Amino acid sequence: MKEIPQAPGGDPLLAILAALANPHRLRVIAALATGGRNYVSQLAREIGISRPLLHLHLQKLEEAGLVASRLELSSDGKALNYYEVREFDFQLTPAAIAQAAQSLTIKLEP
Repeated sequence: MKEIPQAPGGDPLLAILAALANPHRLRVIAALATGGRNYVSQLAREIGISRPLLHLHLQKLEEAGLVASRLELSSDGKALNYYEVREFDFQLTPAAIAQAAQSLTIKLEP
């Protein structure tokens, strides 16, 4: 599985920080990190949120590259979408932010 770079560029760093700036998403990461990969229905029960809400949070985490999904068939023929945490480890320091800021493509309004 592909890892997130140790020093993500500006735009990826913003996506990662935005994805992690929500308590539900932090709980999703924690549940997947401690319990391993899981499918949506079971994960929703564990976290205590609805499946539609969980889908929205998983989509944001997947767009940021923090989780990955894989569609699999169960033994009874049901399609289950499994999610797992992608490996990431980077330090958020003033120097790392300064470096990431140099590669931002998002323009500030005048």
